[in-house]
Order: sequence, then structure tokens, then C-alpha cells
Amino acid sequence: MKNRKHSLTKHAKEIAIRNLFGFFAFLSVLLLGLILVFLFREGLPLFKQISVVDFLFGTAWYPTYDPPEYGIWPLIVGSLAITFFACLIAVPLGLLSAVYIAEIAPAGIKEILKSIIELLAGLPSVVLGFFGMVIVGPWLQETFDLPTGLNIINAAVMLAIMAIPTISSISEDALYAVPREFKEASYALGATKYETIIRVIIPAALSGVSTAVILGMARAIGETMVVLMVAGGAAAIPEGIFDAVRPMTASIAAEMGEAPFRSGHYHALFATGIVLFMITLAFNLIADYISNRFRETGSGTL
Repeated sequence: MKNRKHSLTKHAKEIAIRNLFGFFAFLSVLLLGLILVFLFREGLPLFKQISVVDFLFGTAWYPTYDPPEYGIWPLIVGSLAITFFACLIAVPLGLLSAVYIAEIAPAGIKEILKSIIELLAGLPSVVLGFFGMVIVGPWLQETFDLPTGLNIINAAVMLAIMAIPTISSISEDALYAVPREFKEASYALGATKYETIIRVIIPAALSGVSTAVILGMARAIGETMVVLMVAGGAAAIPEGIFDAVRPMTASIAAEMGEAPFRSGHYHALFATGIVLFMITLAFNLIADYISNRFRETGSGTL
């Protein structure tokens, strides 16, 4: 009787815990859904004034003119340009640091490097933005004889610093997850340590590494404070890597406080947020697809 009572009590606790987790999961999804409803409700009315094509591919962003112009193509190009150059810096550094920590570094150095990367991940974006303004910006301006040091390269370097911890941490976890049998089989066939890393370990971890890169890009394109401070704030299509730009996130942050409530400018900023959401969603879907694709075919490619 006592055992039966204990079993019923344990079963009741399991049901309560499962329902509690289910409630919080549902609450999280509900909150995200309400945010999306609000975003689309405030952004879609813009398209009563302007077509989607003109909004996405228009080259003039003058929301306060009469009549106003709401072309966000310069903002999209600015966001993508900064993200592209940030990834050119962050992906090699993040991946190589992950390989070194996971496979090469001695135990003592490994712990130090992991702590440094974790500390880097904890840096507030406003601190990095301030560093880019007062240190990197003047250096770029003086070294390359530029009219301003607040430009694409400055923003890309700062975003790369922010993306490296994401890429490194996820890639490191993926490398650790490679079965030990793969390494032992490679060594048994006479491969060196570095041949094993390049030809066995990295291909086997390609699912996680690809996901790390995509999430790092999503992290970069969604950043606000850094690009607001160091990208230059020019809503124009850049002609070179040292041109000032205004990414979508910076435009939303800088102008939302000035836009009259429910005005065309207000709706245009929310519509810009919808575009940014779609781009970030695309990055996440690509990461999920790549992860699943390589997880299914990874063992066959080795």
C-alpha cells in the first residue's frame, strides 16, 4: 500500500512538472506571437501609402520630407555590407580559435582562452561602440586619410568582435561532439594530427560549424548600438568600404523617438523592423536546414 501511494505521488509530481514546463513553453511562444502581431500591425499600414517594391528597392530615405520618401534599399545594403565584412573577420578567427581550443591547446592554455572568449561575449555593445568611436575611428581616419573614421570597416570590426564568441563557442561544442572513434581511425591509418583535424574532425563537425557561422551572421545583422555609434549614419548606398552607412537597426533606434505616433514615418520604421525580422528568420532557417542536412549526410561524406 505504501509503495503504491509513493508511486501515485511520484506520478502526480511528474505530471505537475510536465504541465509546468508546458505552460512556460506555451507562454514563451505566446509572448513571441504577440510581439509579431504588434510588429506587423504597426508596419503593414505603410503599404497603403507606398508599394512593397518601392519600399524595399527605393534609394531615398527621407521620411520627414514633404512628400516623404521611404526607400530602405540603402539601409538594407548598409546592413548586409557590414555583416559581410564582419563575417570575413569573425568566421576565420572564431573557427580557428575553436579548433585550437578543442584539439591543440594544452589544458592550462585552453582554460585561459575559454575564459577570455567568455569575457569577450560579456562586453556591453555600448562599450565596444565607444571603443570604435574614440580609438578605432580616429586611427582609421588618420591612417587612411579619410573624412571620417565612422564607416563600414569600423562597424565590421566591432561586430566581428561581438560575433567571434558565438562562432567560437558553438564550433567548439561541435568539435567536441565528434566521436572519438573517428579520430582513432584516422590515426590508425597513419594521418597526422593536423591532417585528422582538417580531413576528419572539421568535416564531421560541419553541421555545428555551419550553424555557428549563420548564427554569428544573425547576431551581427541584428546588433543596434554598435552600428548606431560607429557606422556613420549616412542613409546612402556605399561606394566603398570606407563609406559611412546607416543599417536598418541604427535607423530604427535613431528615429523611433522622433516619429509621430501612427504617422507614415512611424509605420515605415516598423515596416523596416519586419524586413529585419524576415532576414534574421531566413538566417535561422538556413542554419536549421544546414544543421539537419549535414547531420543526416555527415557520416556518409566521411
